[in-house]
Order: sequence, then structure tokens, then C-alpha cells
Amino acid sequence: MVQKAKILLVDDRPENLLALEAILSALDQTLVRASSGEEALKALLTDDFAVILLDVQMPGMDGFETAAHIKRRERTRDIPIIFLTAINHGPHHTFRGYAAGAVDYISKPFDPWVLRAKVSVFVDLYMKNCQLKEQAALLRLQLEGGGERPEGEAVKEGVAGSGLLAELSARLAAVEEQAEALSKQLTDEAADAAAVATAAHLERKLNGLRRALDALEPGTGAAAPRLPQQS
Repeated sequence: MVQKAKILLVDDRPENLLALEAILSALDQTLVRASSGEEALKALLTDDFAVILLDVQMPGMDGFETAAHIKRRERTRDIPIIFLTAINHGPHHTFRGYAAGAVDYISKPFDPWVLRAKVSVFVDLYMKNCQLKEQAALLRLQLEGGGERPEGEAVKEGVAGSGLLAELSARLAAVEEQAEALSKQLTDEAADAAAVATAAHLERKLNGLRRALDALEPGTGAAAPRLPQQS
């Protein structure tokens, strides 16, 4: 059974949180509410999230300050942040959002279909990342235990491990192909800074996964590589 991804919704207005839940409920993932920056940081101490939707204008700790705290923590620094704002002070205000670590910046009122599509990209990446890491960890255990078994069993295990490695590589290749198509689309459409930042984030995570799989290839001398941090 595949575990659902968690999406953190941060807004000080209950009606806005309710609207976000209505829009994202179709994704069938776990939606977690936070009514302040402090509450969001508390939730991030114990749970892993695929993406954070963060309101900019909040009393006390605003979205920019909350994002800065998130990016300073090693556990949460790679979680994608989508800023939501009801105001627009021009390019400088938008740049401040990206400087704070956002991968996207959406002004209210936003198109529900667009928001849902953007969030689904990060959820899909998160789920694939988790699956690849779990399978890679299983393969690593198989490779580590192969030397302690009789020769015949070790050979069988090696063959099984090679098959699993090939399957992992094929699955990652499929995601890489999707990311390549996305990058091409962004180039063709002269995308804005938000889309470019999103594509760059995806590329970094995929490159990390590819390096981890390459390290598991026979003859690399790295039977138990360190896997990339979760996004």
C-alpha cells in the first residue's frame, strides 16, 4: 500500500485554508493545516512534506520569515515552497519570494486548475523519490548480505540485485524523460522565473537520485552509498 504524501497549507485565514483543501482534495493526499508560521515550523519538526503552500501576508511571522526558518533547517531545506499572496508590489516583491527559497509564486485569486497542477508535480516527484529510495535501500541490504551467503545463494542474490537495479534505473529514466520534456516546454514557451526555478529544483533532485543509483553499479566500489536528502 502506497503511503500518501503530506501537503502543508499555511494561512492565517480559515476560509483560505478551507478553499485550498477544496481545491487540492482531488489529489487524494494528506492535507495538513497551519494557521501561522510558528505552527507550520512545529509541524515540520515531526512530519515530512512533499510541498508547502505558504501565505505571504500573515500577522507575526510572515511568509518570508517562515520560509527563511524552513530553509535554515537541514531537515526541511529541500521541501518545495509555493508562495501565495493577495498583493503584488511588483518585481521586487516577487524577487524577495524567490530569494526566500520559493520555487513558485502565485497571486490570489489564482486558477484552481493551475494550482492543483503545480502541486501535483511536486507530489509526484516526492512519491517517486520515496519509492526509489526504499528500493535502493533494499538493494543495498541485498548487496551487503551477499558476501555472507554460500556461493550459489550469493550468485542468485546478485542476479536479483542486478534486476532490481535495472528496474530502478528504468523508473528513474522515465521520470528524467518527463523532466526533459518539461524543460523543453518551458524553453518553447519562454517561461517566467517561477517555472524556471521549479524545473531547476526537479533537475537537482533527479541528478542526486541518478548519482545514488550509479554508485550501486557493480565495480564502483561503493556498495552502500549515501542517498540524497528528501525533498
